[in-house]
Amino acid sequence: MFKKVIRRILGVIGGLMVASVGVAANGPAPDDGLRQKTEAWRAERVAELTKADGWLALIGLHFLKPGDNTVGSERGKNDVVLAAGPARLGVANVAADGKVTFVVGAGVEVLVAGAAVREVVLTVGEGAVKPTIASCGTLSFFALERGGKMALRVRDSATPRRAQFVGIDYFPIDPAWRIEARWVAFEKSRIIPLVNILGQTSPALVPGKAVFEYGEKTHELLAIDEGPGEPLFFVIADATSGKETYAAARFVYAEAPRDGTVVLDFNRAENPPCAFTPFATCPLPPKENRLPFAVTAGEKNYRGAHD
Repeated sequence: MFKKVIRRILGVIGGLMVASVGVAANGPAPDDGLRQKTEAWRAERVAELTKADGWLALIGLHFLKPGDNTVGSERGKNDVVLAAGPARLGVANVAADGKVTFVVGAGVEVLVAGAAVREVVLTVGEGAVKPTIASCGTLSFFALERGGKMALRVRDSATPRRAQFVGIDYFPIDPAWRIEARWVAFEKSRIIPLVNILGQTSPALVPGKAVFEYGEKTHELLAIDEGPGEPLFFVIADATSGKETYAAARFVYAEAPRDGTVVLDFNRAENPPCAFTPFATCPLPPKENRLPFAVTAGEKNYRGAHD
C-alpha cells in the first residue's frame, strides 16, 4: 500500500516536470489577459474578413482607360468584363483630371446610399473621405487610384469565396512576442516610396521608427502614418515569409506611442488581403522592415484559395 502511494506521488511529480519542460521549450505560457484579448481580436478579424463587403467578397479589380469604359458581364461586348452582374451594367468615364463618372445601363437599377441613380460621380476615398459605393443586387463597386491609374474595385456578397473560407491558422499565443519597443520620432516625417504587389509605387508618410532588441541585436521597423486617428502601420517580412507565413508580407498595427514606447504585438501579425484574394494591391515591406529572424507569432499561411 505504501509503495503504491509513493509511485502515485512520483508519477504526479514526473507529470509536473514534463509539463514544466513543455512550457519552457515552447516559450512562456500566455497569461489569461493576453490570451483573451488575442482571441477576441482574432474573432473580430475573421468577422471583418468574411462580412458581405469584406476582402473575401472581392471579384475584380479593373483598371480603366481614359474616356469611356463599358462595364458588364457579357464577354466580347464590354471593355471591363465582370465576373457577375448584368450583361451591361453601364459606362465608366475617366476624365482628364481623373474623375470617374458612372452612367447606369438601360434597364439596370444601381443604388447609391439606398437611392436609385442614373449617373453618379464615384468619389475616390482618401483620408477621412469615404469612397462613393454603388450597388446592383449582390454586386457593389467603387473607384480607386493605384499607381496613377484609376480602377473599379468590385465585390459580390454571393461569391463562393466567402462560403469556402477555411479559417485562419495561427502560431501559439506567446507573451514573448509582445514587445515594448522604443519609439524614435523623426524631426520631420519622411516620405518613402512604397511598392505594391503589382509593382506600382506610392508615397508613404513615415513619422518615426520602433527600435527593439532581439537575439542580442538591435532592430528597427519603420511605421507608416495612415491618417488622423489611425494606428501606426508596419509592413514586415521575416524568416518565416514564404514558408510558414505569406511570402509577400504581414501587417502589424500598433497604438500611438506612450512615454516613448510603442507596443509591437506580433501575436496580431496578420496576413495582407492579397493572401486571401488576387484582387487586392497590398504594399510590400520597405527594406528596413525585413527582419532577419523568424517571427513565430500571428497568422500563418492561408490554406484556402486565394487566386
